[in-house]
Formats: sequence, structure tokens, C-alpha cells
Amino acid sequence: MIARHGEMLLIQVQQSSACNALHAVEARLCRWLLQVHDRLDSNTIKLTHEFLSETLGVRRTTVTVIASNLQEAGLIRYHRGRIEIVDRAGLEARACECYDMIKNYLDNYADFDATFTS
Repeated sequence: MIARHGEMLLIQVQQSSACNALHAVEARLCRWLLQVHDRLDSNTIKLTHEFLSETLGVRRTTVTVIASNLQEAGLIRYHRGRIEIVDRAGLEARACECYDMIKNYLDNYADFDATFTS
């Protein structure tokens, strides 16, 4: 199980690295928000634009512009370090295919893990 966990972690890192090199910032931001949302029990995520800019490797003003576009499209609401997911399906449509690939890997990992723990 430890080896499997390490493998899944490596897959996520490799996919994220490829994503960061190949995809537009908006698609990467949508992917990142969806991945965080998958791990929370809330539609509200506490993140600053500064943190997101460091995570995505872009300037804070770039995050502000993209977040404004996503808010105008009705996908998110944000204010002072709080981002609320309003339209998850819309975010999924704007995210790159990396989101689905990573999610499928993680879902399969959970299925594999459940087989050995039950």
C-alpha cells in the first residue's frame, strides 16, 4: 500500500508538472480549484490571490484578472481570501483534461485501497 501511495503521488506530480508547462493559466486555476473542492466539505475555499499566484507560478495581478473573469461568468464568487464555487460544472468545462486524468487516478486508487481494507 505504501508503494501504491508513492506511485499515486508521483503520477499527480508528473501530471501537474506537465499541466503547468502546457496549459493556460485559467485552465490550471480551474483544475486547482476543483482539486481543492474535491477534498473539502464546503463550497467555500479560503485562499488569497497571493497564494494562488505562487501556486500557479504567475503574478498576483494575473490571478486577479482570471478570477474576475470566472466571477463574471458566474462560476465563482470571491472576496478577500474566500473563493466560493458557484458553478462546478462550469469550472469543469474550463479546466484542462488534467483534472479528469488526476481524478480518475485517485478514484481508481481509492477503489484499489478499499479492496485491501475490507
